[in-house]
This record gives sequence, C-alpha cells and structure tokens, in this order.
Amino acid sequence: MAELRITNTIRRLRFENDEMTQQALADAVGCTRQTIAAIEKAKYSPSLELAVRIAMAFERPLSEVFIFESDGTGIAVSREPDRDSAR
Repeated sequence: MAELRITNTIRRLRFENDEMTQQALADAVGCTRQTIAAIEKAKYSPSLELAVRIAMAFERPLSEVFIFESDGTGIAVSREPDRDSAR
C-alpha cells in the first residue's frame, strides 16, 4: 500500500491573512497554539472537524488547505462525483 502523507498550506494562508498568528488561528478554531504549530509542521494530523474549522477560518476549501500526497502525487480531498459515470 502506498504511503499517504498530508501536507498543508496553513503557514502561507496565515501570512496572506494579515500575518495572522498561530494563537489567533487557534483561538478562531478552538484549539491550542501548540496544536496549530504541530499541524503546520505536519507532525500532527487534525481531526476532520478541526481541519474543516481551519479551512472555514480562511474561507478556503478543505482541499486548498490540506493536500494528501501518495507516492509524490497530490490527491484532491474533495472531488465532485462525475455525474455521467455514476449512472
């Protein structure tokens, strides 16, 4: 089975949002600054609920904040099903 790695764009998004601090983001999503730091460094994978809260804080889709990589290839997190193939 291929190894799955989760990366994120949180640090870049914080700086694009008036240089938001880790503490400000933590306060906005209901966790600690240490949790945000660990997520940014890819040392901790957040729960789905926390991941969604982080994406909402930046008003970005989840797939723009968290990137799943398998064998060096990015995998989109949220894809709309192809309606034609579902028939």
